Amino acid sequence: MDEVRLTGQLVCRTADDVRLVTELLPQHVRLSRAEPGCLSFDVGLTDDGRTWQVDELFDSPEAFRAHQVRVRGSAWGRATAHLERRYVLEGLA
Repeated sequence: MDEVRLTGQLVCRTADDVRLVTELLPQHVRLSRAEPGCLSFDVGLTDDGRTWQVDELFDSPEAFRAHQVRVRGSAWGRATAHLERRYVLEGLA
């Protein structure tokens, strides 16, 4: 199995961005966890109150790519596209 792991941070600069993420994140996590090939999907607010730790694991590159396509077209993807993402990706050639 060629698992794909994404780890890192989603960073908000403003209080409005924090509110946006707080509002949209539960549905994003629920939908992501329900995707075929999603082994784990965890996002949690760090102590600074503006940064979320992101940890995703998919069972294959195909499952991860399908997730990315879905997210780009989702309410979450459109609303949070401007946020800084500091991600490390492993297992994707």
